[in-house]
Amino acid sequence: MDVDLRKLRYFVAVAEELHFGRAAARLHIAQPVLSRQIRALEHELQAELFVRDRRSTVLTDAGRQLLADAHPLLDSAEALRRRVRRAAHGRATFTIAFMPGIIVTAEARALAERHPDLSVGVIRTSWNDQVEVVRDGRADVSYVRLPVDQRGLRLLPLFSEPRVVVLPGDHRLAGKASVDLAELGEERLLQDPQAVPEWRDLPYRPADSDFRPRPVLTSVEEKLEHVAAYGGVVILPLSTAMFYTRPDVVHVLVDGLRPNQVCLAWVENNRSPLVREFVDLAERQARSAEAPPPPTDG
Repeated sequence: MDVDLRKLRYFVAVAEELHFGRAAARLHIAQPVLSRQIRALEHELQAELFVRDRRSTVLTDAGRQLLADAHPLLDSAEALRRRVRRAAHGRATFTIAFMPGIIVTAEARALAERHPDLSVGVIRTSWNDQVEVVRDGRADVSYVRLPVDQRGLRLLPLFSEPRVVVLPGDHRLAGKASVDLAELGEERLLQDPQAVPEWRDLPYRPADSDFRPRPVLTSVEEKLEHVAAYGGVVILPLSTAMFYTRPDVVHVLVDGLRPNQVCLAWVENNRSPLVREFVDLAERQARSAEAPPPPTDG
């Protein structure tokens, strides 16, 4: 039996929404059509995927397993479609993804010089899509900041850097050379705590009583706007904070935070020689950046 990717996409929408009406609206199809497709998928898989009643829709164990496996399969299919479409245009392409604060100019230029007929492009990513861009084929490789979901990927560690807290310019801690993580206990963290695991280990703090929902911030610029407006604080890698300087916010080193690890990521089953070549380029560039400067005369 072959899995129908369209039915799989329908299933993912219902599994994420846990509501057939919202899923149908998201897919722009009628709810009865969606229900029939899900029943057909259950029949094909010979497994019940949802427990449904008038009040709720809940995933079964089989449904949870399918949801875990569905995203990599759909991403792989999308990546295949993108690669075929690019090949059909006649000119080979290679796309490098990077997180804010990471500069990839040297590697991109080196690859382009080696392959004059290759179109080398770059795309900027965010915390939310830094690995998805390689899974779905938008990029061949991606410079990512850990932690990330590593399923189906290969990662090459490149370098690490300190992390800083970004504060309003007149904050009580703004003039310090560094702060201890415990000193930030009263602050409201504006980002996903998964990005700052150490934050969850702090003892109870007054900020815990702040039940305002965390704003959905998808870019560094948005985070800095909220910091400047006294909406809270964010933790960033040092290079990112330095890249996005502005007069009304400051960054301060934080003791007690592990350094941020930067890696190069690519899809595990991508056997392109260009990917292997770029991995070598990135590794050499990282080693040269760590090497001490040559001695000077005198």
